[in-house]
Amino acid sequence: MKKYWAFFRMRFINGLQYRAAAWAGVVTQFVWGFMELFLFDAFYRADPSAFPMDQQALASYIWLQQAFFAMFTSWQWENELFDSIASGNVAYELCRPVSIYNMWFTRSVARRLSRAALRCLPVLLVASLLPTPYGMGLPDGPEAFAGFLISMVLGLLLVSAFSMLVYMSAFYTISSQGIRIVATNLMDFLCGAIIPLPFLPDAAQGILALLPFASMNNAPFRIYGGDIGGMEMAYTIGLQVFWTVVLVAVGKWMEQRVKQKIVVQGG
Repeated sequence: MKKYWAFFRMRFINGLQYRAAAWAGVVTQFVWGFMELFLFDAFYRADPSAFPMDQQALASYIWLQQAFFAMFTSWQWENELFDSIASGNVAYELCRPVSIYNMWFTRSVARRLSRAALRCLPVLLVASLLPTPYGMGLPDGPEAFAGFLISMVLGLLLVSAFSMLVYMSAFYTISSQGIRIVATNLMDFLCGAIIPLPFLPDAAQGILALLPFASMNNAPFRIYGGDIGGMEMAYTIGLQVFWTVVLVAVGKWMEQRVKQKIVVQGG
């Protein structure tokens, strides 16, 4: 366990070095955040009764999404891992006395956390100072805040577990480009990164709510604003735990299959 913790620390500290990229990201998050707010505000003014979320809860959802964009975004793939698989350099990883799944999983979590740590505070600070209903409100009570924190941790683990499935799938292809494109677009839409899930048709929501994508950023952000609460919050967190365990188990199984069948050309 100590070796993975040491590896986590190294990757996290390394990720904190990209400050210029982080500030550029902060500017981008503000631009996209205001664009989304004004777009939904236009829909709300047209017909408030048809709005499936409270406008303040939606504003909190949007700003949390922008603040923690680097933590939950689908396209935060590590090209180094894909390149090592394609080039055969992954053989060096396989020679180490560690599990490549555990090592890459730790690497993914550290990368996402470090990038989010540099961006989230400026976004959250400014968003909290904006006037209602454009600013980020306080959580919907202590219970919602506690649920939000738990759900955030589980969401991060779940996103990393899903990323590991994509990395492991790259062992079975000549090029990982197709897998990345499909996974990115699928995750962006189904987790509510493009359109919050409450805005989708009721029939679609019932199905999507059971998929692992709804347990990613959708769950903690809606818990924070009070859109998910009470027993539904407990059920949502339980579903996050379930999908995290399932995806990790599938990823570990794929790792064992890869070790048995991988062939590295050259010498």
